[in-house]
Amino acid sequence: MRLYFSVIMLVLSTLSAELHAQITAPKFGSGLRIMAQDSSFSMKIGIRFQTLFLGENNLIEDDFGDLSEGDARVFIRRSRLKFNGFAVNPKFTYKLELALSNRDNGGGNSANFSNAANIVLDAWSEWNFYKNLSVRVGQMKIPSNRERVISSGNLQFVDRSRLNSRFTLDRDIGVFLRHHHKLGDTFILKEGFVFSSGEGRAITAANVGGAAFTFQLEALPFGKFQSKGDYIGSAIKRETKPKLAIQLVYDINNQAGRERGRGGSFIVNPTGNFIASDLTNFHADFHFKYQAWSVMGEYANTSADGGPRVFNEEDQLIGTYYTGSAVNLAVGYMFPRNWEIAARWTDVRPDEFVANDEIQYTLGLNKFVVGHKLKVQGDVTYRTIDGGDDEFFYRLQMDVHF
Repeated sequence: MRLYFSVIMLVLSTLSAELHAQITAPKFGSGLRIMAQDSSFSMKIGIRFQTLFLGENNLIEDDFGDLSEGDARVFIRRSRLKFNGFAVNPKFTYKLELALSNRDNGGGNSANFSNAANIVLDAWSEWNFYKNLSVRVGQMKIPSNRERVISSGNLQFVDRSRLNSRFTLDRDIGVFLRHHHKLGDTFILKEGFVFSSGEGRAITAANVGGAAFTFQLEALPFGKFQSKGDYIGSAIKRETKPKLAIQLVYDINNQAGRERGRGGSFIVNPTGNFIASDLTNFHADFHFKYQAWSVMGEYANTSADGGPRVFNEEDQLIGTYYTGSAVNLAVGYMFPRNWEIAARWTDVRPDEFVANDEIQYTLGLNKFVVGHKLKVQGDVTYRTIDGGDDEFFYRLQMDVHF
């Protein structure tokens, strides 16, 4: 962390001396804020990290009385730098987010990533060019299951569910056209369309297949949540009136070259040529909050043109797309002193030949000291796997966000 602060202080001192910029830090968790003297640009700098303890056991023949030897680890789950603000005009905004921990920036060990770590998470600029219509360009989160779009620093549980790891659309590089409007006094409707590479973040090689097209429709029938709470886990802000968000996402990934479209391994035949197939993704979710209660539900489905398995000309299996469906449901109750108890149920049903069915039951206990900016989260999960030993794991995490 000392290196992070040294770099930031150097930048701040340079800006202050050369540009006479105003630098403020209103309160813990709000970041360092820079405003040019002539208001021609702004920048907010945020630092956060998550320290995680993880313990795991297999249940031999699904018997709690016969646990395998435990595996325990302590590591930095995430460590990130985030910069966002506007340039020249408040209608032109930007965001840059960097992943710095080893656990957070892996996956670049191939020529498709120039054999480099995937440090850049978000790098986009957005122009609100007409009323409620804006266009975003760069690397960003694609509209997907709500749990994925919620920041990892604002999650209700220590980490996201199995639905997310298997079916999310994740990040991609492309163009995102967004619009919203109000119907009546409270009803808000949002529409989105994304044209992207379809191969995920940090790709530097030529595109294996075609592009991806993502369509989003979201409704808030009772109006806005407090503090953008429709994309924040837990009832941090207690809604005095019921609030609901409903979202539908449809995605066509033409000639997807990776097992999960924008994630997983590339499918390559023995001669080194990439194999691709069309993937279709559908997501539906809702998020409801009222007073101390929060409820979120998600459904995901992925299908591959011609089926999930990929064969070469000699009829040898060379890869499998992860297809099938999953359901995820989470509910939480916030007690007066910002202690929360939460429960989550996740049912993953991969297609035949892809993987085994599994169900996860998770119970969490959270203490929010300064909302999601300073918190301690713990949860225990029991995972049943068809055709294999069940698993039991437990996690404890501290999240600090300056």
